[in-house]
Amino acid sequence: MEMNQVRYFLAVCEHRNFTHAASASNVSQPSLTAAIKKLEDELGDALFIRDRAGCRLTALGKLMQPRLERMQSEAREAKAEAVRHTRLERVPISIGIGETIGHAKVSEAVERFRQRVPQAEIELIVDANDTLLAGLREGDFDLVISTVEVSEELYRIDPLYQEAYRVVVAKGHPLSELPAVSLADLADTTMLDRPNCEMREALHGACTDHGHTLYAAYRSNRVDWLVELARRGSGAVILPETSIPDHDNLVSLPVADMEIARDVAALRFRHQASRSETNELVREFSRN
Repeated sequence: MEMNQVRYFLAVCEHRNFTHAASASNVSQPSLTAAIKKLEDELGDALFIRDRAGCRLTALGKLMQPRLERMQSEAREAKAEAVRHTRLERVPISIGIGETIGHAKVSEAVERFRQRVPQAEIELIVDANDTLLAGLREGDFDLVISTVEVSEELYRIDPLYQEAYRVVVAKGHPLSELPAVSLADLADTTMLDRPNCEMREALHGACTDHGHTLYAAYRSNRVDWLVELARRGSGAVILPETSIPDHDNLVSLPVADMEIARDVAALRFRHQASRSETNELVREFSRN
């Protein structure tokens, strides 16, 4: 059975006339008729009954119509899928990004990658780590950029970079003139808290060890909201370096009493084949 036979059969089903079907299919009527006859021979019986009004389906034709419609639809989808894959018209690389990851290094690496592979399209999905890892295991993502600790048995882990945390305040804030901010200084300052911050427990634990307590008047899981509050002088927020925007009214300062930093890695599910484009993108991230 050839696809042109299927196409001609369905054209006749639509037009109920061999002449009109041939015209719509851009083929001569004898060629269409010969293809239909060959299909009938393969299936073992007639598919159409011709009459003065045109033609109508036989019982076998009615049985075959939905099946051949599905066959044509599958063939078209397969061809379209192949074309999209070859031309990379679909999103070829889907990246899950932890909601606390700063966009600067990621966007810079992605842009450098696309300069070398301009036909590639990148999908960037920001979400909670648990959601991203579940999507990675299900094949929704090619890789996930995160700071979460995972099992090396399940995931391939490619370290990308380490970044320090800094205290961010508005210009004119009492802390803005200091060379570095101590834990005691933070305890005397209104804080802008991120409940989803990876270093939150470590920071609060260090403050407790030094006899200090941090007070947060504002809490949000959104960095942009906390940055805006800091810009307006509402308090101080502790952010990883790549999450700190370049803004004239903001100052970022190191923490004096402890080393506070995080490791960012690219995660890939070991049971999922990694494409060459994904490998190249990970190498690009590592160049940061």
